[in-house]
Amino acid sequence: MNTEIRIYVADLAAYNNGKLHGVWINACNELEDIQEQINQMLASSPEEFAEEYAIHDHEGFGGYALGEYESIEAAHEIACFIDEYPDFGGELLNNFGGDLDEARKAAEENYCGCYKSLADYAEELTEETTQIPENLSYYIDYERMGRDMELNGDVFTIETGYEEVHIFWNH
Repeated sequence: MNTEIRIYVADLAAYNNGKLHGVWINACNELEDIQEQINQMLASSPEEFAEEYAIHDHEGFGGYALGEYESIEAAHEIACFIDEYPDFGGELLNNFGGDLDEARKAAEENYCGCYKSLADYAEELTEETTQIPENLSYYIDYERMGRDMELNGDVFTIETGYEEVHIFWNH
């Protein structure tokens, strides 16, 4: 992925006293490394009893809004998922309301691929699974087929750019 997936972990003791003190951390690092960087940041706090922290910012999460009080473990798992599926991971998580297990299942078991449009997918699927007589091929409306697949709940799509439609089966 081009963008590092990282979190800004803020020292709450400093923050509550009007001081900005925190550290940007690569959220895909090992959990022990992340915790060590947090501990070092708290140890160098301008406040005496700095113990609490929160995620105050994040980058590279592909449209997924990481919560301020998300656990470091959860932030790490989400970051690793998005790193594994950089083209659609964040949006897929959004589609499943942040449910990482459901998003992972969709990515691993139900992903059909990236197409210019749902009609292109419907055409490819039809041609791969059905022998269509040439004289009838001009009458098939793949746009309508694709739309019906989505309206019937057979598939869902995530559009990530112009003519970049990621298609997933809905089961």
